[in-house]
Amino acid sequence: MVAAFSGAAAGWRLLALLVAVSSVGPLAVNIIVPALPGLSLALSADPAAVQLTVSLFFAGLAVAQLLLGPLSDRFGRRPVLLAGFVVTVLTSLAAAAATNVTELVAARTAQALGASTGIVIGRAIVRDLYARDRAASMLGWVTMSVVAVPMFGPLIGGLLEESWDWRAIFLFIGVASSLTLLWAVFALPETRPVRAAGGDSGHRLWKEGGELVTTPAFVGFVLCSAMISGPFYTVMGGGAHVVMTIMGKSATELGIWLVFAALGYMAGNFLAGWLSVRYGGSAMLWWGLFLEFAGTLGAAVLITLTDKPGPATVFVPLFVVYVGNGMALPNAIAGAISVKPEAAGTASGVTGCVQMGWGAVISQLIAYPNADATSAAPFAWIMFVQAATGMLIFWRLVRAERTPR
Repeated sequence: MVAAFSGAAAGWRLLALLVAVSSVGPLAVNIIVPALPGLSLALSADPAAVQLTVSLFFAGLAVAQLLLGPLSDRFGRRPVLLAGFVVTVLTSLAAAAATNVTELVAARTAQALGASTGIVIGRAIVRDLYARDRAASMLGWVTMSVVAVPMFGPLIGGLLEESWDWRAIFLFIGVASSLTLLWAVFALPETRPVRAAGGDSGHRLWKEGGELVTTPAFVGFVLCSAMISGPFYTVMGGGAHVVMTIMGKSATELGIWLVFAALGYMAGNFLAGWLSVRYGGSAMLWWGLFLEFAGTLGAAVLITLTDKPGPATVFVPLFVVYVGNGMALPNAIAGAISVKPEAAGTASGVTGCVQMGWGAVISQLIAYPNADATSAAPFAWIMFVQAATGMLIFWRLVRAERTPR
């Protein structure tokens, strides 16, 4: 299996495919954000109910990854991923056909079950083929490339919603998922190590899962990944309200600012891919957390002290936050899935479950302080608290972790 990717050309083809399958989930999250205020009017629904299309999507991603990781360890990466993409295509069409908010929320939640396959199994495939710090480097390159696709999601979603309507967004996701599914059918081989198959798989996976969640370093890496992603989830849940409702800007302008911030994430991923092998995952994780802490603190102070702040007061510091995010997240994930490499799928699933589960919580909770807010200050301070918590978790649980390289 590994030998199949020993050539440079084969390695680049695999990388391109991993980028494609891993992009669908983030694209499906991002692309709907500019349409959220308009969905409330189009479906005559309460904004908090419409917000469930984001928060329950994250919840679906969380639950699905907890299941998909062990399933891919048991049955293989390829069949689980292909089945997940079939679900994504069908549920995208169902979302486009929804006539009320209940149908849309149900379709979006089910859509997440399929969209998560690329995220969790893409990580497991990387760990199947590479050791820890090299895996962090590869994840850095993959996620840098992945961001290049979904970072344009809000801009695309805004243009689709303004040119046609919100249904065009879900048709776009369905088409993109169909094309990716066809590519995977013809190009994705099986990478699961032979040792992951056979024997009493159910008992072994249960035992390995128990060993993972009782290992302090694994718990630290997983919780760090959730807190690192916290500002992103906060923006996904509350950014549209802050920029479009409080600041009075358009959906297209929101999309442009989100693209700007996402360039910071790409820069961080580039640094992770370039430097993780040289300096080690733990050092890159620490510096990424520090940048995120500094950026969120800067945003919170700037917004609090500025009279009538505009989008720049949010998104210029957010650029720094996303640089730290891009540096830290691949190393947190690589650390988690390297604690027990033979259970990489299970570890990836648990990591994704906690990460997306936190996204579901924070993206819904942010709607309540935002609803009555007259400024972006609550939004900014909530991001800061998560960044500070991530640093504390690293210090208490991850810093003492030592993995020979």
